[in-house]
Amino acid sequence: MSTTTGDFAFIPLGGTGEIGMNLNVYRCDGSLLAIDCGIGFGGADTPEADVMVPDPAWLAEKRDKLVGLVITHAHEDHLGAVAALWPMLRCPVYAGPFAAAVLRRKLGEAGLTREVPLHTIPLGGSFELGPFGLRFLRVTHSVPEAQALAIRTRHGLVVHTGDWKLDPEPLIGLPTDEAAFAALGEEGVLAMVCDSTNAMVEGHSGSEAEVRRNFKALLKGMRGRVAVTCFSTNVARLESIALGAAANGRKVALFGRSLRNAEAAARECGYLRGIPSFISEDAASSLPDDQLLIIATGSQGEPRSALSKIAADIHPNIALGEGDTVIFSSRMIPGNERAIIKVQDELARAGCRVMTAEDHMVHVSGHPARDELKKLYALVKPKYSVPVHGEWRHLSEHAALAESCGAIPFLIEDGDILRLGPGKPDIAGDVPFGRLVVDGERLLPLDGNVLAARKKMLFNGVVIASLAVDQTGRVMGIPRISAPGLFDEQDPAAGQIATELARGIGDLSGPTRKEDGSLREAARHLVRKAVGRRLRKQRPSVEVHLIRV
Repeated sequence: MSTTTGDFAFIPLGGTGEIGMNLNVYRCDGSLLAIDCGIGFGGADTPEADVMVPDPAWLAEKRDKLVGLVITHAHEDHLGAVAALWPMLRCPVYAGPFAAAVLRRKLGEAGLTREVPLHTIPLGGSFELGPFGLRFLRVTHSVPEAQALAIRTRHGLVVHTGDWKLDPEPLIGLPTDEAAFAALGEEGVLAMVCDSTNAMVEGHSGSEAEVRRNFKALLKGMRGRVAVTCFSTNVARLESIALGAAANGRKVALFGRSLRNAEAAARECGYLRGIPSFISEDAASSLPDDQLLIIATGSQGEPRSALSKIAADIHPNIALGEGDTVIFSSRMIPGNERAIIKVQDELARAGCRVMTAEDHMVHVSGHPARDELKKLYALVKPKYSVPVHGEWRHLSEHAALAESCGAIPFLIEDGDILRLGPGKPDIAGDVPFGRLVVDGERLLPLDGNVLAARKKMLFNGVVIASLAVDQTGRVMGIPRISAPGLFDEQDPAAGQIATELARGIGDLSGPTRKEDGSLREAARHLVRKAVGRRLRKQRPSVEVHLIRV
């Protein structure tokens, strides 16, 4: 294995072997380049976590070697973690105009606008960062101005696709620059690091133009209020929905902060020019039902989103019910199925008609299906293929397709070091990686004590015992037992456990009763046993508040 001061390597810290949390690192001759920095969502296996980000500790330790962070596009799984993680990285950030406009608003909300050196690179622009020669390449995706990266080093040329598709009618922006990819193929590409999301999907991903044509027809004749949820930064979709609404005599209101931020960024960059300003939430509530269409955040069932609040009938400005229609103009991101279905069920229970992409043409993917992947391989002709942006089943399918296209695939996952040069590529070890959970303004390790305790409390409950003892350890009065999630304070079990606790402490040895730490641990053991006997909860979280008087 060569020294790290003279090699070229690809090191994913997030997004390879999973969907979301993209954080990729390239190492060249000792310098580091980061590409994308996104969030992911907790799923059924992580109920204690809502929003997660990749753990950049390994990269942060080497930030003196970090020449910059480049953002490929404005989706949350590619830039949503910048504000949370930049204080650990403290490097310059580079993005295209729309991504920079979206990111600028996020940094403003985090109070980082003046701290983060954010550089806006023109579409298709070239720039150099240390030993890396970089050029943006135009690609189509479900967000304006998505761009791939051509990365030139003395060891060879790599194409990092980011998220992309081949759409002949993208509606906003130009189609993928196939000629630029072909020119790179003629130049000679060492490796292509490529999107795997739809590697299991045959055919073509479909065109945004199909969705636009269908929305106009779909909305015709609908009665009552209509709500549509989609990804906030899919500006072409917002435009399609707005045009369909206008053609059917409806005005459009946006519900959700991320939608309003995306609209502001889009208009700043010259998009949505033919779309009138959207009406306010307050104005929406006073419109006749048949004249209103709302676009709401929450396509992935996010608990705090506008649509989740509407479904739970707790939104302060709008309600949906009998005779109304809700359209999910999006796909289910793996891991979010349960949350999405919960929202859909709540809406249906309220009397809403729920429409999804499974039964209506209301969404097309922004990622390449197999025919598109084959075409890009034919254009780029990489010697090696590195599937990323997908779970293992997506990566393995992509690897098999790449091999059929003449490329040599490397299957890696987060933390692996794929040394691309000099010499024949190989997996040359690994680096630490992990996940952090966004908890208010804190970042907590997913496998740390705080979230482990939270998960334990979620499944096994929590018992809080409060007691006062004198200097000898004799219990004063009656201990107080609280067990939210296990039983009410009025439950006789609380009094029985309190009695057992007082009796058990009375049976302890004198030295144990006199030392606070020993007494607290003995009390915790007594409470856990008492709860287990009554509720068959053998391992509840037990906290003891001890006062010595």
